[in-house]
Amino acid sequence: MRGGGGGGPGVATPGRPRWGSGVTTPRSLSTGSSPRGSDRSSDDGEELVEVTLDLLEDDNIVLRSVEPAAAAAAAGLGVGASPSSSGAPPPPRRHPEPPSGAPSRSRSPAMRRTSSHRLLQFSQELKATASRAKQFSQDLTKRFTRTQSRANLVGETGAAAAAAPSGIDAALEARAQRRRRAQLDRTKSGAHRAIRGLRFISGGNKTSNAWIEVQANFDRLARDGYLSRDDFPKCIGMTESQEFAMELFDTLSRRRQMQVDKINKDELREIWQQITDNSFDSRLQIFFDMVDKNADGHITEAEVKEIIMLSASANKLSRLKEQAEEYAALIMEELDPEGLGYIELWQLETLLLQKDTYVNYSQALSYTSQALSQNLAGLRKRSPIRKISSTLNYYLEDNWKRLWVLALWIGIMAGLFIWKFIQYRNRYVFHVMGYCVTTAKGAAETLKLNMALILLPVCRNTITWLRNTKAARALPFDDNINFHKTIAAAIVVGVILHAGNHLVCDFPRLISSPEEKYAPLHQYFGDKKPTYLDLVKGVEGITGVIMVVCMLIAFTLATRWFRRSLVKLPRPFDKLTGFNAFWYSHHLFIIVYIALIIHGECLYLIHDWYKKTTWMYLSVPVGLYVGERTLRFFRSGSYSVRLLKVAIYPGNVLTLQMSKPPTFRYKSGQYMFVQCPAVSPFEWHPFSITSAPGDDYLSIHVRQLGDWTRELKRVFSAACEPPVGGKSGLLRADETTKKALPKLLIDGPYGSPAQDYSKYDVLLLVGLGIGATPFISILKDLLNNIIKLEEEEEASSDLYPPIGRSKAHVDLDTLMRITSKPKRVLKTTNAYFYWVTREQGSFDWFKGVMNEIAELDQRNIIEMHNYLTSVYEEGDARSALITMLQALNHAKNGVDIVSGTKVRTHFARPNFKKVLSKIATKHPYAKIGVFYCGAPVLAQELSKLCYEFNGKSTTKFEFHKEHF
Repeated sequence: MRGGGGGGPGVATPGRPRWGSGVTTPRSLSTGSSPRGSDRSSDDGEELVEVTLDLLEDDNIVLRSVEPAAAAAAAGLGVGASPSSSGAPPPPRRHPEPPSGAPSRSRSPAMRRTSSHRLLQFSQELKATASRAKQFSQDLTKRFTRTQSRANLVGETGAAAAAAPSGIDAALEARAQRRRRAQLDRTKSGAHRAIRGLRFISGGNKTSNAWIEVQANFDRLARDGYLSRDDFPKCIGMTESQEFAMELFDTLSRRRQMQVDKINKDELREIWQQITDNSFDSRLQIFFDMVDKNADGHITEAEVKEIIMLSASANKLSRLKEQAEEYAALIMEELDPEGLGYIELWQLETLLLQKDTYVNYSQALSYTSQALSQNLAGLRKRSPIRKISSTLNYYLEDNWKRLWVLALWIGIMAGLFIWKFIQYRNRYVFHVMGYCVTTAKGAAETLKLNMALILLPVCRNTITWLRNTKAARALPFDDNINFHKTIAAAIVVGVILHAGNHLVCDFPRLISSPEEKYAPLHQYFGDKKPTYLDLVKGVEGITGVIMVVCMLIAFTLATRWFRRSLVKLPRPFDKLTGFNAFWYSHHLFIIVYIALIIHGECLYLIHDWYKKTTWMYLSVPVGLYVGERTLRFFRSGSYSVRLLKVAIYPGNVLTLQMSKPPTFRYKSGQYMFVQCPAVSPFEWHPFSITSAPGDDYLSIHVRQLGDWTRELKRVFSAACEPPVGGKSGLLRADETTKKALPKLLIDGPYGSPAQDYSKYDVLLLVGLGIGATPFISILKDLLNNIIKLEEEEEASSDLYPPIGRSKAHVDLDTLMRITSKPKRVLKTTNAYFYWVTREQGSFDWFKGVMNEIAELDQRNIIEMHNYLTSVYEEGDARSALITMLQALNHAKNGVDIVSGTKVRTHFARPNFKKVLSKIATKHPYAKIGVFYCGAPVLAQELSKLCYEFNGKSTTKFEFHKEHF
């Protein structure tokens, strides 16, 4: 028997009628069926099953009861009238059973008028499933026997058994009433949401285009015109959820009453039309059939558990599979309050359409309508000239710091180049070497400037100090690393111009010049005209070659491809990739600067010391940088830290919690350098501080991304104890382990863009994976400030009670104390945290922080949104049950099933255009700081969106990206 779809029109598959309830007057039908076929008598001791149905005028059949039939009534299939309320039921009429396989022709006139074909279909199906019905009947009888026994305190088994049918009737009637209410609740809005739900094929392509791709896949994968079951997932584009796709294949084969392992193109087309059907009822029926594997129209708890495990596997939720039994019981508790032990299609539909009523946590931003989301300035039509002017204005407002620094830098370089170019243009050497020497000397002067400037952006202590001064209003300290890279690019251009002109142009012209032209140059190159080799092997040539080679190595290994190990090299050349190669090659700058100073002192064309300006350019920046490195060396030795806690979480993340030195003062969002001598005595690596300034400890989270972090995890794993049952990480906090843990050195803190979060009215914090670390400290600091503010308000209300109307006079001293008391004011009114990750275990990293914020933030200042990209987006059939279960579990227990926290987890990727639109709507005329840490691709998108919304709304977005 098939369970009906509550509410809307359904699509009934052949041979599988959908039983529905109606409002017409029912007639009763009792049928008895032998589980082994009607040609067997009851003499073999087999018990029979009697099923009571209501036949409605609208051609629907409603199940009333299922119970063991008397042995004497098992001779055939009986059809009779239902018992009336006023008298005893008449005995059922019996008809001889036709031979096996022949359909029964014995029908009452009333039955033939109503649904003879439907009853015949049902009779055949009932015979095939009689054994299951028998077991189901026995289970129901036992269940309601116990219920009635407890309710009526009847001790005798016979009395309880007699009461069981009435208990079943009551439960079925209660469920029928719930079904009618569910039908009335199915509103148009619910139906509209349903149309977008339970999609088996996701993506933006149209169905026709998608089918063309499926056809191409079929032609590629098919053998002898048939597609195998194993290749079905690849053919329809479900390669990442093959188990789900093959279960879908089996389900649609069962609906066609076939058990096949391969299909042809026509059958594939039929399957494709079913899974891409626009009808929600059709898709719901397919999903129901996937759960209902025995095709009896009922979903039991075991079947719910099985589909939960299948959905968890398709969405890479390993922990959900471990708790599938618990969540299956939760669904049955919610959908089967009558205790019948099964749920039907309409109940599954109700849960799907009404899941939004459960989602009352971490709601999206509230706003009225899109028409009200834009202010009048944004909606006003503007002329093209006004648009260009406005765009230019916003661009200058966002980039004026960068622009004036770049303009000044380029202007100085241009001035130095032109000065040297003209200087050598007026010297005699120009007549011998031409414009080659003027270009080389002009480029050399810019190289001196850039070799000095390139050290300033990496003087981190100086920049951290300058961030807290008025210089931060005019200088873009957030772009220090970008400026460092820009200067490096200018050095590459300068080296090409300088060395290239010397080696290719002016040296050949010098050695090939006539003797009379060379004569005035004797004082520079000697009486004898030098050869090309003499010029190259001189001090100037050797130091120049050394600098070029060292720079070439350092610049190459600093590129993204080598630093991020995107280039795969065979052994032993694989050591040239990764952070270690970048770190050590960058220290070749020591050789470069030594060679540069020698090169600048041994010039062919300048002999006066005061005209040799290389040392003048380098003295201050090199001195400042050497001082910084010296400070770091002594300061790191003075910071004595003790490891308090070590944890290794899923996703290869190592958490280190250590004591905080008394002199270590930092702001939320800052970072520090960490060195582990057991891994490398020379390497320092930057990590965001995840503890709040008010905490009495320091903490960092380290993800295994390179060779150094991999070795660090290995060292600490060896010192930690094995995982204890029920714990996700390796934890150890006793004194013996602390002594065995490797030593750590720290240096910092150092400034970052996020440390200035407090100057914004609203915060939008976006972290990808481990990129959430700098924002955890900000959230904890905000929470601490909220708690302190509430405590101060409570204390203030106790010390300074409010002045009421009953108090006629207030003395001056009390008035002065009330008006002059200090008040803590939070400039930041709201913070929105978006954390996007692809692994479920990542939520363990900051589970405690998220729960603490959800519990203590009574003012709703902080709004958190977790996004798990491994789960298919909402509306996809592969995540439909996960979405239902997530909403239901949080409504019941207050915990998200994915993250294990009180914060809701969204699926797929966030739509940041909608996010910024809602924030702009909710906070007009506000200054919003958008802070991002993660992959560069999303940084470009967020930067573009901020620029776009600044041009069409009164809200001002300022974008900042973390750089290390």
